[in-house]
Amino acid sequence: MTTVYINRIATATPPHDVHQAFISFAETLVPEGTERNLYKRMVRMSQIEHRYSFIEPIASADGKWNDAEGIYVPGSFPGTARRMEVFEQFAPQLARCALKKLAVSEEERQSITHVIVTCCTGLYAPGLDFDVVDALELKQPVERTMIGFMGCYAAINALKSARHIVRSEPDACVLILNLELCTLHMQETPELEQVLSFLLFADGCAACLVSGRPAGLAMDSFLALRLPGTASLITWKIREMGFDMQLSGQVPGEIRRTLGEVGSEITQGRDVNAIELWAVHPGGRTILDAVEKGLALAPESLAASRRVLANYGNMSSASVMFVLRELMQRATPGQQGCAISFGPGVTAETMLFHAA
Repeated sequence: MTTVYINRIATATPPHDVHQAFISFAETLVPEGTERNLYKRMVRMSQIEHRYSFIEPIASADGKWNDAEGIYVPGSFPGTARRMEVFEQFAPQLARCALKKLAVSEEERQSITHVIVTCCTGLYAPGLDFDVVDALELKQPVERTMIGFMGCYAAINALKSARHIVRSEPDACVLILNLELCTLHMQETPELEQVLSFLLFADGCAACLVSGRPAGLAMDSFLALRLPGTASLITWKIREMGFDMQLSGQVPGEIRRTLGEVGSEITQGRDVNAIELWAVHPGGRTILDAVEKGLALAPESLAASRRVLANYGNMSSASVMFVLRELMQRATPGQQGCAISFGPGVTAETMLFHAA
């Protein structure tokens, strides 16, 4: 059976760092007293330093939110229709930026047979899949697949789908785009748990090429694990005022408990110490802590994931690709790796790989 490789990964973010501006704004939403003090403590503990957005924040002395595009007006945040208009305006720009960084050669451009796009933060048709085809001027018939609304673990599903394609069509070459504009769904709410979820999320995009060419990271196997009784802990609903995220504080504990029970299934019996490359989705500091403790990993094992969290925040489906890119840059042939992403379900999507 054909071995399938992630040959190359490129990443991109919008230009505006919104993290500090959001911290100041969100504090004004949370009631004074115990809740606001808890919010400040969680900000200090988040281990996030930067998050990027297509929105350009404007400094405000009173802490109220102002942005150059006039999207988020305090007291009158936009409805879903307006947010989707903004997504259609900015998402193609970010996609083109990532594709430019991928630096697809003429030979590679001619060889691309399939395009897969993951996104859970916006949609329109014809959509991002057509934008990719047009941006690269792909001439031959190209098969397109959209993987939507799967949340943070969608990139693993895209890689799994690409592997299936190449194993069934050994000459195929798959281009994957993972694009999320998470900051498009900020809400004006005093609910502390929801405000804290907004503290995590950011915009980002990754693009990669997958083929049978032996270069990069070889994808060895995949496994999906659903955590029993957790379906209500991560939800993502389309509402009148945008997409509504619910992220329960119980998630890290459930992840830690489950990984402690089924860690050998994820590694397929391998000793965790034999796996040198850990690409864990940086869903938040507590998520990474839960994985580290649940699998009994050495503290330095998740260094790449923690750096991505600090520098970019949680970019949903794009995040794990940022981590894989960093690992790919320093991996040596033969090193074993494991990628894990979590999302609605609660489900863990996992991939074993090795450096070619």
